[in-house]
Amino acid sequence: MDDEKIGSISTGVITHITTFGAFVKLEDGEEGLVHISEIANEFVSDINKFVTLGATVKVKVMARNQKNRLELSMKRAADDYEADVTTTLHKKSKNTVFEDKLTAFLKRSEEKQIDIRRNLKHKQGITKKRR
Repeated sequence: MDDEKIGSISTGVITHITTFGAFVKLEDGEEGLVHISEIANEFVSDINKFVTLGATVKVKVMARNQKNRLELSMKRAADDYEADVTTTLHKKSKNTVFEDKLTAFLKRSEEKQIDIRRNLKHKQGITKKRR
């Protein structure tokens, strides 16, 4: 096994596309899978919008699975990956007006739900009398 490969970035060609990921053949001839969650930094519902068959892509070798196959990542091979992750983790909305409206809406909604549950229990208690 080539453990020195893990963590390295290399290029490869997409050989097969499935609903769960894309198979990439690396320069040295070894093939690995880029899971759909490792394609891009955003939610990927249709993998064909991000990759095409025969395209050359840059991937990072993440690990080897139990079947000795490579697990690859396209989003971690991107140059701006580290910066992108830190900005999305610590990003707060600058629109406090929207957040205030959302908080007020959630509070009113919860109060309405409590009232509905209370009325429903009251009605069920009246209609279901014990004999």
